[in-house]
Amino acid sequence: MGGINWVHLWGLTCLGMLVMSLCQENAAVYIVTMKKAPVSHYNGQFQKLCSSALSSGASGEFNTFNKPRKSCGTDKSYSSHLIRLQDSLLRKALKGQNYLKLYSYHYLINGFAVLITPTQADKLARRKEVSNVILDFSVRTDTTHTPEFLGLPNGAWVKEGGPEVAGEGVVIGFIDTGIDPTHPSFSDDLSLNQYPIPAHYSGVCEVTQDFPSGSCNRKLVGARHFAASAITRGIFNNSQDHASPFDGDGHGTHTASIAAGNHGIPVVVSNHQFGNASGMAPRAHIAVYKALYKSFGGFAADVVAAIDQAAEDGVDIISLSITPNRRPSGLATFFNPIDMSLLSAIKAGIFVVQAAGNTGPAPKSMSSFSPWIFSVGAATHDRIYNNYIVLGDNLTISGTGLASGTDGDSMYTLVSAMHALKNDSTDANGMYLGECQDPSYLNQDLVKGNILVCSYSIRFVLGLSSISQAIETATNVSAAGIIFYMDPFVLGFQINPTPMSIPGLIIPSPDDSKVFLQYYNNTLVRDNTTKSIIKFGGLAKILGGLTANYSNLAPKVMYYSARGPDPEDNSLTDADIMKPNVIAPGNLIWGAWSSEGADSAEFQGEKFAMISGTSMAAPHVAGLAALIKQKFPTFSPSAIASALSTTATLYDKLGGPIMAQRSYSNPDSTQSPATPFDMGSGFVNATAALDPGLIFDTGYDDFFSFLCGINGSSRVVLNYTSNNCGNTTMNGVNLNLPSITVALLNQSRTIVRTVTNIGSNETYSVSWSAPYGVALSVIPTKFSIFIGQKQNLTFILNATMNSSAASFGRIGLYGNQGHVAMIPLSVITKVIYNGTIS
Repeated sequence: MGGINWVHLWGLTCLGMLVMSLCQENAAVYIVTMKKAPVSHYNGQFQKLCSSALSSGASGEFNTFNKPRKSCGTDKSYSSHLIRLQDSLLRKALKGQNYLKLYSYHYLINGFAVLITPTQADKLARRKEVSNVILDFSVRTDTTHTPEFLGLPNGAWVKEGGPEVAGEGVVIGFIDTGIDPTHPSFSDDLSLNQYPIPAHYSGVCEVTQDFPSGSCNRKLVGARHFAASAITRGIFNNSQDHASPFDGDGHGTHTASIAAGNHGIPVVVSNHQFGNASGMAPRAHIAVYKALYKSFGGFAADVVAAIDQAAEDGVDIISLSITPNRRPSGLATFFNPIDMSLLSAIKAGIFVVQAAGNTGPAPKSMSSFSPWIFSVGAATHDRIYNNYIVLGDNLTISGTGLASGTDGDSMYTLVSAMHALKNDSTDANGMYLGECQDPSYLNQDLVKGNILVCSYSIRFVLGLSSISQAIETATNVSAAGIIFYMDPFVLGFQINPTPMSIPGLIIPSPDDSKVFLQYYNNTLVRDNTTKSIIKFGGLAKILGGLTANYSNLAPKVMYYSARGPDPEDNSLTDADIMKPNVIAPGNLIWGAWSSEGADSAEFQGEKFAMISGTSMAAPHVAGLAALIKQKFPTFSPSAIASALSTTATLYDKLGGPIMAQRSYSNPDSTQSPATPFDMGSGFVNATAALDPGLIFDTGYDDFFSFLCGINGSSRVVLNYTSNNCGNTTMNGVNLNLPSITVALLNQSRTIVRTVTNIGSNETYSVSWSAPYGVALSVIPTKFSIFIGQKQNLTFILNATMNSSAASFGRIGLYGNQGHVAMIPLSVITKVIYNGTIS
C-alpha cells in the first residue's frame, strides 16, 4: 500500500461529502472582498520599494525554492494577518455551518472565494468587515511571420541588440490554459549567452505527474494552476483538463509563444516546412498561471486567484487572452472582481494587456472595458497561403488548405462521397456520409486515383466531424486528393488553413461552393431510364497551398474583432473611453501547440498551429510591451500604453487607410475605413514605440478619481479599494490618456492633456482634423520642450450641429527631430441647443 496516501484520500472523501452537502442546499461560489487594504495598497507603498537592495539578476542552477524574493518580511506578516481575519470572519459569521473556502486573495484585493449558500452569502454581506459579495461568473478564451510584418528584425530588435537579448529581464505572466513545457519554443538551452532569472520574480514551479520536476527553466520561470471554483462545480475532468499547469487545450501554449517564444524555431506541420517562428520578445521570461480549461472555459474566482498570485510573484506584464462570457452587471462595467484586481495590478506597476473579444463587428461589442487595461483588437497581416482548384472548364476557384497540389498538370476525376457509397450503405445519415468520416461506407474502386469530394457542414464547426478523419478516409480508399465544399448553412464561420497530408483544400465560400457543385452535377452522365450515374465527367486539379504569399493587403480589422464605443453599463451607455486601444496581428497566426492540444482538432498532435482571434492579437502587444519595459524599466503601465498608442500606424502597407470588415458573410465586400472604435489608435508599430518622444502618463490615483466620478459610485469604490472618494472626482474625458472620447458634447467642452518628453530637446507643431459637427481649437499650436519637461495642451471642442452619430478626428504632434504623436478624437452625441437629436 506504499503508493497510497490514506490521509490525502480521507481528505478528498471529506471534501467530496462537504461539497455534496452544500450543493444539496443550492450552494454556489461567491467572491467576497473585505474592507481592509490588500498588501499592494498597504501603507500606500508598492512592494518593489522594499526589494531595491536585491541584485538585478540571478545566476546558477534554477531552483524554485532559493530564488531571491521581492517581498518584505512585513508584507508576509500582513498577508498572514489578512488571511487570519478572513478565516475568523467565516468562523464567526457561519458558526456551526458548512462552507468551503477556496482561495485567499490578499495581494491585489483583500478577500476570498468560498462555496456557500445564498442565505450564507446574505449573512456575510451584512458583516461590517465585508465590502462586496459577488456571485462567481464564467470567462472564456478569445480564440511566425508577424515579427517581420511588424518590422522587428530590421527595427526594434536591431536597435536593442537583436533577438538574442530582446525582452531579457522582463517577466510576462499568462493567465490562460497552461503551457507545454517540452516545446522547443520554451527551452533555455538554445543560447550560450547568460540568461539569468530576473531577481524580482519569486514564483514557483508546480510539480505534478504531467508537469514533472525540471519543467521550468530560465525561460519558463514559473507555472501554477487554479481550478478550485471549477472543481466544486463537479465539471473538472482530470483526464482532459489536467490538474497541473500542463496545457491540454493548446491556447495557452500558442499565446505564450507569440509573446515570448524562442527565436528561429522551425515550423513543421504535417511534414511540411513553413519557415521559422519567433515570439515578439524572444528573450523575455514566461510565467504561467493556468485558470482556463478545455472542457468548460473558466471562472472569475480562479482567474482572480491567478492574477493575485502573478502580481505577488513579481511579473512585469500580465497577458489575458480571455474575456467574460457576459457584460458585468451593476453600476458600471468597470466594477467587477477581475477588472478591479487588475486596477491594483496597475498600482503595483504591472502593465495589463487583454484581448478585446471576438464579439464584433457590432458597435458596443467590447469585452474589455476599463481604461487601465490595454485592450487589443485583431487585424490581418500580409501573409496568406493561396490554394486553388482548376476545373475541367478552366474555371479557377480559390480555397484554403495547407497541402500540396496534385501531380503536374494532370486532371483528375471528381467523385462525390455521396455517389461512391457501397450498395448496402444507406443515406439515412446522408449528411454524415457526405462528410467522408468513415471509409467503410465508400466503394474504393470508384474513388481510387480520383479526387474525393466531401461536404463541410456544421458538424465540423461543432467538432463532431473533422478534416483529419476525412483525410484518413481519403487515404484509405486511395484517393488522389480531397475537396471540401461548404454547406450553405455554415455562415459567418472563418475557415483557417488546415494541414492536409494529401493534396486537398476547403472551398470556404458558399457561393463558390455552389459554382463548384453546379459544375460537378452538370458533368455527371446518367442513364436516361434509371437516372443512375454511369460516368463521372467532372475533372479538376489542385494547385497546392504550401507556399506563403505576402501580397495580402494589410492590416485590416477582422469582422470578429470587438468594437467600441466602450459600454459603461448594461444599458449600453457610452463611456468617455476609447476601446479598443490598438489592433495587432490576430488572424491566421502560427504559434506553438501543445502535444495534447485539443482546441483545434485539425492541429492535434502537431508542434505548431495556425489559429485566429483577438486572443492571438493580445500577446503580440504583450511581447512588444516587454521590449519597451526592457528599454525603459521605470516606465509606468500608462507610459507603456502611451508609447504603443501614439506611435501606431493609420495606414496599410500600400499607404491607404486601414479598412475594417463590417459583416460575417463576405466581410471584404462590406469593409470601409476603420474608425477609432474599430482600431483604437491604429496598428501597433514596434520600432516607433521604442522611441515615442512624448508620453501621456496616468496613475492609479487618476483611475481612482475616474471611478469616483461615476454617479452613485462612492460606496462601490470604497468597497473595492478601501478608500473614500471624498471630493476627488474626475470625468473619463479628463483622464490623461493618449486619446480623447466624448460621449456627449453638450455645446462646448475644454479638455486638457499633459505630455512628458522622454526623447530629445524638441520643438513640436500641432495640427488636427476636427470630427464632423465639431469645431476644434488647440492651445498652444507650437511648443518647445526639454527632456523630462511637461507641457499642457488645451483642446476646446464646440458642437456645430445636433447629431447622435459618432464622428472622428485626429490631433498630430509633429517634432522637428522626427517624433510624431497621434491622438484619436471621437465625439458621439453632439448638442448645440436643447431639443431633439437627429
